[in-house]
Amino acid sequence: MGANTFGNNFTLTTFGESHGEAIGGVIDGCPSGLLIDFNMIEEELQRRKTGTNSAMSQRKESDKVVFLSGIFEGRTLGTPIAFMVRNEDARSSDYENIKDIYRPSHADFTYQQKYGIRDYRGGGRGSARTLLPCVVAGAIAKQILQQHDVEIRSFVTQIGEERSDAFSAEEIVAILNKVKMENDTVGAVVRVEIDNMPVGVGEPHFRKLQAVLAQAMFSINAVKGFEYGEGFHAAAMRGSECNDTFINIDGKIRTRTNYSGGIQGGISNGEKIYFNVAFKPIPTIMQAQKTVNVNGDEVVYDITGRHDVCVVPRVLPVVEAMTAIALVDFIR
Repeated sequence: MGANTFGNNFTLTTFGESHGEAIGGVIDGCPSGLLIDFNMIEEELQRRKTGTNSAMSQRKESDKVVFLSGIFEGRTLGTPIAFMVRNEDARSSDYENIKDIYRPSHADFTYQQKYGIRDYRGGGRGSARTLLPCVVAGAIAKQILQQHDVEIRSFVTQIGEERSDAFSAEEIVAILNKVKMENDTVGAVVRVEIDNMPVGVGEPHFRKLQAVLAQAMFSINAVKGFEYGEGFHAAAMRGSECNDTFINIDGKIRTRTNYSGGIQGGISNGEKIYFNVAFKPIPTIMQAQKTVNVNGDEVVYDITGRHDVCVVPRVLPVVEAMTAIALVDFIR
């Protein structure tokens, strides 16, 4: 299995499966001398942790990260930063009854066809748990970005058919508990905003800033759509409506509007960068489903185990982390 590394200058290589001994990563290209805020890393991991409300998977993991190299006396050495997190509460027996079944909308079939073997326990390498190392690397990337005053924030704007400027944590739980009562799952949309991005970040052709951000988002499980600026809404606009005219404010060139989403020609223009990420419903539902097994026989199966109802809110730190990693790759 190749392509486990993201980035060109600041890179993250991840390893591990959902029910293996551990998951982890190696960060390369991190500048030396960075004083690491370990509490901030812990806070980010807590944000994506399971079992914090009734609508989430009740898998209980401490998610304690152990750094193996690249940090000395709290500061980065400029050498590869290796780290790992033990899997402590895996229940592989929950998956014994589906080891020969291709679950609808999962990667079971494609993994089997590509590699001739797959780890069926919790989805193996295809599990969302394997994104935890991204949160660790993203927390370090955020700390680098803080030195440039770059700020990243995310919020949920849609859950199923319900929309809001930004759902509160309580509203999210209430909606998800209702879906859970119906033994179903639901999709969501996450909005990301980036402030204080310097002008000139990105390349004009094959390393366009929005293209790298899109690649980062599509590296996250369940992502089905990405749009920056006005996105698909721009297709319904006229040029006279959509053009961002330039103005001079106290000697600084700005744009009067920001339909471009802070990126023009693949390069940041100094305005707020914003984009939306669409997530499909989690395919594991507590309902009987028809499918086939490895022999092609039609079967009906009922899933058991501990599963989320929706990717939000746990996916927010993952989205922010991959955003930070993508940005640091340009401006570290």
